[in-house]
Amino acid sequence: MFKKDFVWGVASSAYQIEGTDPNDGRGEMIWDDFLAEGKGYANQTAEISCDHMHRYKDDYALMKNMGIKAYRFSLNWSRILPEGTGVVNQKAIDMYRDMILTMKTNGIEPYITLFHWEFPKALYHKGGWLNSDVVEWFGEYAKVVAENFSDICSNFITFNEPQCVVLLGHMTGEHAPGIKVSIKDSFLIAHNLLKAHGQGVINLRKYAKQKINIGFAPTGGVAYPYTDSNEDIEAAKKVYFGFENPIERWAWNVSWFSDPVFLGHYPAEGLKKYAKYLPEITDEDMALIHQPIDFMGQNIYNGYYIRCGEDGNPEYVEREVGSPVTAVDWPITPKAFYYGIKFLTERYPYPLYITENGMACHDNISIDGRVHDYDRITFLDEYISEMQRAIDEGANVKGYFCWTFLDNLEWNKGYKERFGLVYVDYHNQRRIVKDSGYWYKRLIETNGMSLSVNTINKEIIFLEPVCTHNIWGGTKLHDDFGYKEEGSDVGECWGISAHPNGDGENKYGAFEGWKLSELWKKHPEVFGNLDLDRFPLLVKLIDARDDLSIQVHPDDSYAKTHENGSFGKTECWYVLDCPENASLVIGHNATSKDELIHMIDEGKWNDLIREIPVKKGDFIQIDPGTVHAIKGGLLILETQQNSDITYRVYDYDRLSNGKPRELHIKQSEDVIKVPAKDPEKSVIHTGNSIKNELVPLYSCEFYSVFHLNLDGDISFRQKYPFLNMTVTDGSGIINGQPIKKGDNFIIPNDFGRVEITGKLQAVFSTADKIKEKGAEDELYFDLRRVV
Repeated sequence: MFKKDFVWGVASSAYQIEGTDPNDGRGEMIWDDFLAEGKGYANQTAEISCDHMHRYKDDYALMKNMGIKAYRFSLNWSRILPEGTGVVNQKAIDMYRDMILTMKTNGIEPYITLFHWEFPKALYHKGGWLNSDVVEWFGEYAKVVAENFSDICSNFITFNEPQCVVLLGHMTGEHAPGIKVSIKDSFLIAHNLLKAHGQGVINLRKYAKQKINIGFAPTGGVAYPYTDSNEDIEAAKKVYFGFENPIERWAWNVSWFSDPVFLGHYPAEGLKKYAKYLPEITDEDMALIHQPIDFMGQNIYNGYYIRCGEDGNPEYVEREVGSPVTAVDWPITPKAFYYGIKFLTERYPYPLYITENGMACHDNISIDGRVHDYDRITFLDEYISEMQRAIDEGANVKGYFCWTFLDNLEWNKGYKERFGLVYVDYHNQRRIVKDSGYWYKRLIETNGMSLSVNTINKEIIFLEPVCTHNIWGGTKLHDDFGYKEEGSDVGECWGISAHPNGDGENKYGAFEGWKLSELWKKHPEVFGNLDLDRFPLLVKLIDARDDLSIQVHPDDSYAKTHENGSFGKTECWYVLDCPENASLVIGHNATSKDELIHMIDEGKWNDLIREIPVKKGDFIQIDPGTVHAIKGGLLILETQQNSDITYRVYDYDRLSNGKPRELHIKQSEDVIKVPAKDPEKSVIHTGNSIKNELVPLYSCEFYSVFHLNLDGDISFRQKYPFLNMTVTDGSGIINGQPIKKGDNFIIPNDFGRVEITGKLQAVFSTADKIKEKGAEDELYFDLRRVV
């Protein structure tokens, strides 16, 4: 879990949000010309952007009200030193100081990034990063920063994403200055940049007015394992820190930019592979680059699969078709976040801050005036959950900065990409906090406890049923309900079951492939943390082509003693279909125990057995000790305790595999209750008369059962430990997911509002009693309404 001092923040850069002012004294920078020349999206520029330089007081008040505790922002080198060196722009110093003080007044801890690509145009015309003097230029800039801000800020980052500066700015030309240098020159640029980092660290410390913390924030896509096998993990790690990229994209690399800063040397593999392109690298250079710093930053957005091939070498693996992507087509890969953090903290002995992570969405102002960006919430929840997992396993992560606070200029992509927690209406500079902003506020308030990984999984649990072949079974479960089991003797579908004889498997979502018994054991919170040693209920569909045996079940006490600690078996039936003049065996006619034993011993079954007429929609409660049997032609939904203990009293002398099936006379005589329960108290004739309401049928100490006859819509709050649902006819939609006849699923604890639409019938059950009439929850009804 996250420690109490974990840093929760947001990140931005100066050029992307500040805007300009004719009187601000800012010097020109390389991005000004790049965008003015139409090299960005739709000729959009940073002239106004978010107008943050004029609105920062309101923005920091908004940040405070969103609960944000830390802000990583950059200073614009060209604003502070209009010519890159020399004369300092006092207006910039005053503005940035006031920004920092306003942050602190609002309880926001500042983290200054010195360089987030805001390179002065004047220095570019002197050779830019190809001129070795850039080391001293950046050092001078760092001195000015330390002298003017270190008294009110103690956290500094030298460079943001040097990989992008080299590759996108100077190799592909996608970013400013938009040039394509030679491969050899690109290595010189990278080397000069790293030396500038070292000189910046020296000058920050030399001129600081208090003890400060300094870091470095590179980036890189994460090679993460296709499986969690040791072989795949090692293959992924090799690629992540290796040199697999073609030479024209060599700079999209982790170890070349991190090893010198954090370990004091360039990686040997890279030195060998790139030898012919490298500038002179001296011991003095490496000592300069490898300055003592306090933390490691890393910007992580996504990753790519790697596995160990049959030859032992790493292989790239494509993601599954239809895998999620962001609005800018970046892959969404939460697991890469976990492995990136693990790999980095294992290789580099520094505390880690995630200095950027976030998602671009197609955000719009909805009809209610709000911005509903649930995709971003899901992204952040999944990624931060993976970060928590890495921390729980020992990764030394100190903080997380979400990219970004405000929608802003996304460099050459202009304003079409929105990463913000706050929507910016660029026509009028209105700010609207997105749903993700409220979500992030809650995350900070709870220090991560509100993550879905720390709460109950809210996904509906759809189960793959287990079907059985029975001597009395038929074909309806296959033909009418669509279950896969073939044969003319499919008697039972164990639709919701964690019993060893028929353990259902979760079909979708976070627990895909899990057996229900495993889910019950490992995530009891999904089921309300019930104090039971096993999932308590079992829901079956029974197709009786022929009569079932006459049988009886024990109660918990008897089963615990005589059946190896099993539950007893209290059950109930809901008649889904039956022929005219149908009946069920419910109870017996013996008036005493002696008479009961005599009738059984003498085989006086016609005298003993009591049949009761039933019709479609009837509900029958079968208590332990009740003689009962389902007659041929009936289709039943059975809800019962999670037990398979059945004692056969009589089986019509049928043969199975040429032999009579086993009877359990002694156990039956032990548990059958005499006299039998009044049949009028066993059967409820519902008639299915109430539509579009969840109608309670019965409640006892083991379960409550409901029926739904829906033709339209129903909405209710699920406040039970869990709620089983079997669709017995028709089809519909539940909370966005299509459902149809034969579907069996569990609505978990604390699910919230259940919304169902369609034309269907369904039976619900839970391991909780129906509350008394007048209870707060609208789910409960007076049983007398349906009798």
